[in-house]
Amino acid sequence: MKRIMVRYKVKPQSAAENLRLVEAVYADANRTQPEGIRYATFVLPDGVTFIHLFSNERSDERNPLGELDAFKAFQANLRERCEEPPVPTDLVEVGSYRFFDH
Repeated sequence: MKRIMVRYKVKPQSAAENLRLVEAVYADANRTQPEGIRYATFVLPDGVTFIHLFSNERSDERNPLGELDAFKAFQANLRERCEEPPVPTDLVEVGSYRFFDH
């Protein structure tokens, strides 16, 4: 199981576009229901810093999130939207309580 956090900061003028693109990813994921992954996105109170948490629970480690059209659109010009580029960080879970459950 691979867990990762990605943190980045978008330019203020790109915040609304980034939010729209992130929301489209969730709409696409809810429509297609990719199996074996868990995904959450948060925006900090500054409105421009985003944190994505991703857990791949697939035994083949294939990432179906990356196959979604909306995710491809989100990534297409991400670096141009950013003031601080994405920084991926591998996570090792120590414990959680219903963190990814709804």
